Amino acid sequence: MRKPLGAALFALVIAGAGAAPAVAAPDPQSVGVVDTDTATSVVRDAVTSTTAAVSRITAPTVQAVNFAGTVSLSNCSGSVVRFPDSEDNDPAMVMSNGHCLETGFPAAGEVIVDRASSRTFGLLNAAGSRVATLRASKIAYATMTDTDVSLYQLTTTYAQIKSSYNISPLTMNDTHPVAGTAITVVSGYWKRTYACNVDGFAYRLKEGAWTWKDSVRYTSACQTIGGTSGSPVVDNATGNVVAVNNTGNEDGGRCTDNNPCEVDESGNVTVRAGINYAQETYQIPACFGIDNKLDLSASGCTLPKP
Repeated sequence: MRKPLGAALFALVIAGAGAAPAVAAPDPQSVGVVDTDTATSVVRDAVTSTTAAVSRITAPTVQAVNFAGTVSLSNCSGSVVRFPDSEDNDPAMVMSNGHCLETGFPAAGEVIVDRASSRTFGLLNAAGSRVATLRASKIAYATMTDTDVSLYQLTTTYAQIKSSYNISPLTMNDTHPVAGTAITVVSGYWKRTYACNVDGFAYRLKEGAWTWKDSVRYTSACQTIGGTSGSPVVDNATGNVVAVNNTGNEDGGRCTDNNPCEVDESGNVTVRAGINYAQETYQIPACFGIDNKLDLSASGCTLPKP
């Protein structure tokens, strides 16, 4: 997992400016500024788009990834999400990491369902400005087993949020992400984005007491940091959420806290220092039905059960 924000800031003070990006919080002057990889990508996309228009070549429309619908938590990032079958009058949902819960990390094997919560979230607009405070009614689902996710049910509906702030939720894909896909990690906490590609998938990702299945591995350009935990991972071509950002190997450690390792089907261990990861979300929609109600016994639902 990404270090709790306080620990990350402390590490920066101790280590100084030479600390690795995966460990240290960013320079304060960079907060709210899209990194150079992202800027380069935007320019490249603009040139490509213009060339395609002139040449009259039909190509998939690339969505402009921004902060609309993302949220800031007290210690992490998150997003207002809907499932493919969600309706406007359903209670809205906020997704973050299981390790971002206000009650602390769930133990290995622990699954939390329908626990009362009044946690608040700062809703951001496209420019990254906070426009509202949203409030949870409960933690609908959270775990750090097999995946690292928390889903809060809010006291407001999607329609109410749209009417009041003209902000729509991010739609969660219900299909497996694809290697090579251009993605953006959008941090509501830092109001910063990270652009890269899906490099591949880790059969098992082990970090300390926790093990996650079929995790997304980023290419090296996504140097996410403390506070980006829970950020939605957005497919640039569709604007849909394909994963939730959660961890990275900070200093080359082997399978320890803040230093996850990959374990293949034969048990072989690979350590990728400085590489960051996310947990897939395509399996989540099958577990939520009418009115966004959790149903872990639903057909196709594979999330761990209590």
